[in-house]
Amino acid sequence: LEYRMVQRAKLVLLSVEGQPDSEIAKTLNMDPNTVATWRKRFISQGMEGLFDLKRSGKPPKYDVDSTRNKILELLEKPPPIGQATWDGKSVAKELGISDDIVWRILRTEGIQLQRQRTWCVSTEPQFAQKAADVIGLYLDPPKNAIVISIDEKTSIQALQRPNGYVYTKNHKIVRSIKSTYISAMV
Repeated sequence: LEYRMVQRAKLVLLSVEGQPDSEIAKTLNMDPNTVATWRKRFISQGMEGLFDLKRSGKPPKYDVDSTRNKILELLEKPPPIGQATWDGKSVAKELGISDDIVWRILRTEGIQLQRQRTWCVSTEPQFAQKAADVIGLYLDPPKNAIVISIDEKTSIQALQRPNGYVYTKNHKIVRSIKSTYISAMV
């Protein structure tokens, strides 16, 4: 147990034995007023009285939920002129808050601003069937046929691609570039 809880338990036991507060204070190396306070709390509240009372602490400067939402909304917008991406300092400056709270919220959300991932989305309703047909052509090509596959080279710098945030398998949120594929069978 915690040292202070052990001390308080000893205090109560010595008090039950009939020792005065001054002797208990000497034995446990405590202030006599402290002994009196804990003894009175035990008498009035029982074992619950030996636990520390909840303290309010420093009031929060920011409402975490609304600040979180503001940060996430800002990250969806284009970064400031002259920057390729948002960073913690520019987010804090834009929202007028400390960069410490920005990084704390980003860390809690698992967002890593510098990590980038890509993902592919097809808007074609029959994509799965068409992909199976193409794979079938590779696995078992018809006689006297040529199979040609044309694909966008994703490493080429596009003028503008949709950005977003995506959840990874390890529950992190990362900034991503969306590549949209359209399948066409001839």
